[in-house]
Amino acid sequence: MAGHRPEMVFRSHMQAALDEARAAAERGEVPVGAVIISPGGHPVAAAGNRTRELADPTAHAEILAIRMACAMVGSERLGGHDLYVTLEPCAMCAAAIAAARIARLYYGAADPKSGGVAHGARVFAHPQAHHRPEIYDGIAAVESERLLRDFFAGRRADV
Repeated sequence: MAGHRPEMVFRSHMQAALDEARAAAERGEVPVGAVIISPGGHPVAAAGNRTRELADPTAHAEILAIRMACAMVGSERLGGHDLYVTLEPCAMCAAAIAAARIARLYYGAADPKSGGVAHGARVFAHPQAHHRPEIYDGIAAVESERLLRDFFAGRRADV
């Protein structure tokens, strides 16, 4: 058919983010993983939490992935890129997502205690937000929640 364009098919990259979260847990870090996908659908950066390892409170998975992706593309802006993260971003990470102009945010588990998207600061709801990505929550939420629950249960058992 002339002029017919095939429909775009959604492909989740949350499994790669979950792999990063599992690797973070193995390092003794809170199991949060993030992956940034190019407008063409290819992974450009992946990271897990490294706050303890790097002795850096800003070394959240999202921040590390954003830094890597920006270095890869040679720009402080990631327009058209998608971010997959296993946990609702905190206010710091949400602000970085806005500053980087990430197009779409996909996250797994909600974070009523420290979240900054649907809970707490709700960074993207403020008029001061420089950019508001499309937001899709609950992607692989059960597995994301299980990783966190098991990690913290193990920590409490060690005390």
